[in-house]
Order: sequence, then C-alpha cells, then structure tokens
Amino acid sequence: MRPAAKLKIAHSPDEIDLVRRSLARDELAFRAIMLRHNRRLYRIARGIIRSDIDAEDVVQEAYIKAFRHFAEFRGDSSLATWLSRITINEALQALRRKRSKSETQIEEPRHEAQIITFPNTAVDDPEKTMAQRQILQLVERATDNLPENFRLVFITRVVEGMSVEETAEILGIPPETVKTRLHRARKLVREQLDKQIGPVLMDAFPFAGKRCERVTQAVLLRLGFPA
Repeated sequence: MRPAAKLKIAHSPDEIDLVRRSLARDELAFRAIMLRHNRRLYRIARGIIRSDIDAEDVVQEAYIKAFRHFAEFRGDSSLATWLSRITINEALQALRRKRSKSETQIEEPRHEAQIITFPNTAVDDPEKTMAQRQILQLVERATDNLPENFRLVFITRVVEGMSVEETAEILGIPPETVKTRLHRARKLVREQLDKQIGPVLMDAFPFAGKRCERVTQAVLLRLGFPA
C-alpha cells in the first residue's frame, strides 16, 4: 500500500488527512468525503442515466468501489476527479444494463429531474414558486434531451461550474473538445427553450397570493371599508 504522504499533486492538507483517515477506516472521514462530493457525483451520474433513483444507486456503488480501492489513489488527479471518473464508469455500466433490460420489457417512467435548485425566495408566494418550477422543469427537460456527450459537458461546466480543464480531465477529452461540445450544447438548450418558453411566460410576473390580498385590502381600507 502506498502511503497517502506521497501524493504527487497539490492537495489541501484537509484532503490528504481525509484520505489517510479513510485508509484507516475512520467513519467520520468517509462521511466528510461523501458530504463534500455528493452533489457533484449525483449530477454527473444523473447526467448519464437520467433517473433520480438510478443515479443515487450509481453514486452509492461508486463510493463503495472507491473506498474499497482507496489504497490505489495516487494523487495524480484531485480526489474529486478520481471519484468523478469512477462515477462515470459506474453510470455507463448501469446505463448499458438498463438499455439491455429495456429491450425485453417496457421501461418504467423516469422520475422527475433534480439537477438545478432555485433559491427558496418565494415561500410565501405559491404562484411565483410554481412559475419558477415550470422554468426549472423546462431547463431539466432540455438538459435531459441533449445527446450524452453534450449533456455531460453541459452538466459539468454549466450546472456544476467546473473549469474547462477539470471537465477535460474527468471526461478524458481535449479542452478544445470541451469548448466545442459546450457551445453546441448551449445552442441546443436555447433552441429547446425557445420552443417551449412561450406558454410558461404567460404566467410570468404573477400577482396573486399574499401580494394580491395585501394590495386589495389596502385599497378597500382607503375606500373606507372595514378591515
């Protein structure tokens, strides 16, 4: 077993410590690693397999495989990149099994995507929340409809905010290919949204719920009606 002290690239002391503690089967270290990387790995897995539940299963399997082979982590790449590669491989395997299974039976409907989360700024405004959710669903659907190569680049670069270099390293493609695929993915998403955004915009700038009630009551009070 190669000790974690010989990591080749610049990792943070915290990350090096987590790797060392994980090799010693420290539960808190495992938990810290998962909490730090869960969202990214889930989004990558879901970008490939396009199912919430299946993506969760993929992430679990990826962690199990990674933790069982932690001694093989050499530090040539960051821990995030190493985990992402394992997740991609697991997701691709799961996708192949899923496609093979679908040839002999009807595939169950996919669960609703959970790729992007809007800030919770409209708790007291159900109409605005619904409008935001409609827009979110359009973005999720447009992302799901991208070809796989474009979808992975779009999720890693736009949704997850990774750099061109990180995306290239994780996907094993040249940086220029990342840029080209991202440009094409953005164009395809825009085209899909242009076709679907009209009906959603009909509900834009909603004026109902508490805001509507508040203004109505204020006018009635000024007109002399009882509260």
